[in-house]
Amino acid sequence: MIQSNVSVLTAFAIYLLAMLSIGVYYSRSQQRLSDYILGGRSLGPWITSMSAEASDMSGWMLMGVPGLAYTTGVSSAWIAIGIAIGTYLNWQFVSQRLRNYTEVAHNSLTMPDYLKNRFHDDQNLIRIISAIFILIFFLIYTSSGFVSGGKLFTAVFGIDYFNALLISAGVVVVYTFLGGFMAVCWTDFIQGCMMFLAIVLVPLVGMIACGGFETVMTRLETASPDLLVMAPDTTSVGIIGIISALSWGVGYFGQPHILVRFMAIGNSDELVKSKHIAMTWVIISLAAAVFVGLVGKVVLTDPLSGADSEKVFLFMSQQLFPPFATGLILSAVLAAIMSTASSQLLVTASAVSKDFYHTFIRQNASERELIYVSRFTVLIVAACAIYLAMNPNSYILTMVAYAWAGFGAAFGPTILLSLYWKRMTKNGALAGILVGGLTVLIWKQFGWFGIYEIVPGFIFSLIAIYVVSKLGKEPSEEIQEEFEQATHWKQKIVRIHSDEQ
Repeated sequence: MIQSNVSVLTAFAIYLLAMLSIGVYYSRSQQRLSDYILGGRSLGPWITSMSAEASDMSGWMLMGVPGLAYTTGVSSAWIAIGIAIGTYLNWQFVSQRLRNYTEVAHNSLTMPDYLKNRFHDDQNLIRIISAIFILIFFLIYTSSGFVSGGKLFTAVFGIDYFNALLISAGVVVVYTFLGGFMAVCWTDFIQGCMMFLAIVLVPLVGMIACGGFETVMTRLETASPDLLVMAPDTTSVGIIGIISALSWGVGYFGQPHILVRFMAIGNSDELVKSKHIAMTWVIISLAAAVFVGLVGKVVLTDPLSGADSEKVFLFMSQQLFPPFATGLILSAVLAAIMSTASSQLLVTASAVSKDFYHTFIRQNASERELIYVSRFTVLIVAACAIYLAMNPNSYILTMVAYAWAGFGAAFGPTILLSLYWKRMTKNGALAGILVGGLTVLIWKQFGWFGIYEIVPGFIFSLIAIYVVSKLGKEPSEEIQEEFEQATHWKQKIVRIHSDEQ
């Protein structure tokens, strides 16, 4: 057992040293705030796509979704279907327009910065309200990643949960603190590759060990036939459950840590290539995540219950692979946790430094000072997230769902309509953010009708934006001209190239 732990620990150490080395390397190149929080808009299509998906699919893909599949069966695939559809729609309809519009809107570096510039909000109300909601929901989201890390180190090494929590959080904080956006994106690329290989390899090896796909399905059908039914409950409660699961997809339009990847690519035309890479990764990974839970029902002889069901991937890896290989595979879980938590810490830090500190406290702050403020924010937010993650019995997927709904409802409709509706006003945007965010916070406490809070939040936000915008005056000519410039960006580039030739 000791030798086994040493082998696993060695694999972990190799992975962590590699990630930290990237953070140290990029710490030398952070001269401007735009370098630290957006990488100078220099990402290529592969880094953009893999970074976006790795920062999206955190520990909930390797632990939360398999745990849900282990408990409920193939019906858990409704969430995967909703996520896949949402991923496609986000890349198809948001990525290019947002990338181009943020450059037209005074080279905006953050999502609140973009909304402020898009609507010429000289009072900075949109910026401060957006930053507040980002801070609230990212605290919850980041803490879910730290819970995943705590469960990982506890399950693998048997150490105390609190110490495990500190270890996983510490690594994330160090390389986010040092390297900023480019370190996060390059590590996300590596982590995305690791996550993909691990999530595909574990159920595949598990099925082979049990005699193949047909044998696994036969044993599941014999022992738990309900696990193989896509809609085990056809009552109104079951239908609401399916709608709630599919509605995860609309949350994509408002996730700051994903949207910022679109803003950072060097050439917006390359987002088409990024979309194809991302969709291939997402569809295969999510399908494999569901299979982990199903195959785990057959592979693991000791049944898992409660929050421990989210450890099915961890226990399968330990049972199916030799120690060092187990360490490498479980490093993918740590990779998933680190990729998302680091992205969230960075977006939160940028919201505080750029959208709060620089705007309201020290408008003449130097670039270097703003980087230090961002790094200090990383430490404070991480400490708060650790506090929220103290309960080892927390469900990772439940925590993620809450934060996902908050971002999706508060920012999703606002981002979408800001890119496609010229008549949208500043007050409409404010109404959409407030109504969407507050609806999620309130609905979550009461759980009315058993429906996922993102559904009413998204709908009410859309209605609020439309009604308030229609009741107010039309946007100024300058705002409408910027809208036309951003939405006809491609034609503009074509004309420029034609003139050069």
